[in-house]
Amino acid sequence: MLLTIAGLLNQAQLAKIHESLAGAAFADGRLTAGRAAARVKHNEELQPDAAVHQRINRIVMSALGHHAAFKSAALPHRMADFIVARYHPGMTYGDHVDDPIMGAAGPRFRTDVSMTLFLNPPETYDGGELVIRTPFGDRDVKLSAGDAVVYPSASVHRVAPVTRGERLVLLTWIQSYVRDAARRELLFELDRAREALLAADPDADTTKYVDRSYANLLRMWADL
Repeated sequence: MLLTIAGLLNQAQLAKIHESLAGAAFADGRLTAGRAAARVKHNEELQPDAAVHQRINRIVMSALGHHAAFKSAALPHRMADFIVARYHPGMTYGDHVDDPIMGAAGPRFRTDVSMTLFLNPPETYDGGELVIRTPFGDRDVKLSAGDAVVYPSASVHRVAPVTRGERLVLLTWIQSYVRDAARRELLFELDRAREALLAADPDADTTKYVDRSYANLLRMWADL
C-alpha cells in the first residue's frame, strides 16, 4: 500500500527545518549504504549533528504524532531518526530495496515501512521522482513540500536522476506492530470504515461488530 500524506508539515515547520539546515555539512550518501545499495547510490546526506537532527526529529515526530492516517497505516512500533538526503543535478539512486534490519548505532529494528518527506517544491527541480515498483507497474511520486509518502520497505524503488535544482527530502523507516504489508493494508481499510461508523452511529450493532473485528485482528497479528 502506498499512502500519500498531504500537508504533513506546514509552512512554519518547513521554514524551521530549512533554517536548521542552512550551512549544514553534507557527505557522500554511499557512506551509509549497504554493499548492494552503494553501487547505485549517488546522493548526499546530512553529516551527524546532534542539535540539528534533534530539532528536525522533534518537528516531524510532533506532526506524525497528531496524524491519524499515518498511525493507522503504519501502526508504528519503532522509528528510525530521520535522515536528510540531498540531490543535485546528475545525482540519482538506482533500483534498491531498503535494508531489512537497521540501527547499527543503537537498538536494532526491522524495517517494515519506509517514508519519504519532501522538503522542496516540485517546481524548483526537474527529475528526482521517487519511483516505486508495484504489482500494477511503476508509481512515480513527486510531492509538494511538506507532503510525504509511506510505502512498504520491501518495495523495489529508485530516485530518478535530478537534472535541475535541488531535491531535498527526509527519510525514515518504521518497524510496524504488524509486519505483513497485506495485513496492514487490510487493517487500515477496516480502521477507516470503523472510524466512519463510530462517527456516524457509535451505538449501532454494526459499528460494534466492526470495532471488535478490528481490535481482535490487530491483537491476532501484532508483534510486540
